[in-house]
Amino acid sequence: MAQKIKQLIREYQQGQITRREFMRKAAAITGSLAGASALINSLMHSNSTAAEVDLHDPALVSSEIQYKGTGGPVFGYLARPATTGKHPAIIVIHANQGLNDYTRDVARRLAKQGYVALAPDYLSRHGGTMKANPKSEGLNNIRELAPWQAVAEDTDAGFAHLRILPDVRGDRLGVVGFCWGGEMTFATATQVRGLKAVVVFYGRSPNPLKLVKSIQAPVLAHYGEKDPGVNHDISATEEAMKKYNKSYSYKIYPGAQHGFHTDTNPDRYHPEAAKEAWSRTLDFFKKNLG
Repeated sequence: MAQKIKQLIREYQQGQITRREFMRKAAAITGSLAGASALINSLMHSNSTAAEVDLHDPALVSSEIQYKGTGGPVFGYLARPATTGKHPAIIVIHANQGLNDYTRDVARRLAKQGYVALAPDYLSRHGGTMKANPKSEGLNNIRELAPWQAVAEDTDAGFAHLRILPDVRGDRLGVVGFCWGGEMTFATATQVRGLKAVVVFYGRSPNPLKLVKSIQAPVLAHYGEKDPGVNHDISATEEAMKKYNKSYSYKIYPGAQHGFHTDTNPDRYHPEAAKEAWSRTLDFFKKNLG
């Protein structure tokens, strides 16, 4: 029963059902409205305390959204400061699980730093993460479901959406991605124009490497020492970036493995590496986006 309630909460948080539908279905599962409210409140509290930035943080305005993409509507999660004024904007590219609570939390972390953060669902062309990956597992076929060219298109459309928002500075745009999303971030940077900062967390480099000649923004990359599948082309990437006179800085974090920033995965999470990489990321965005 608890699993059904969690599924229902996820559907509500992603805007797939209304609050009325949410309460009706929850009452049907638990047998009473009172029971539904008690269990839902408990589960929502558990979910919010697991996040670094609370879902209901009063300093932020966060919501599930849709925007127009080349291949149809793109679902996403938008987090922004509640304060008035214009802010730089950052797109967050999720890992191979799809758009999940960790990615939403990363968007809120950026919003707490003064950025408008958009986390698109790159499985939107297949009905969204909830439909394409209901078990929230890593998808081995993510590159077939979301080829990098489609990711670049949906990212570019995301920036087009951000530029029309009254609280976004359209001349201060950045992108960050994790795991498969790190790979997509690096590839997307070869296609999307107007970027000012690119951050790659343990992502493969563009293939072929000559694509990096089209990158316009400085790139900061974070790699785990115990991640040979990603790290094998770091030297070649560095050479290619130098060849085309591109800014590329990186660090390999001792003892860290692939996914070391993912605090929802205790088998991969490396607190020291994650803290340093995030601090370096914020400094990089501050320098290049303001």
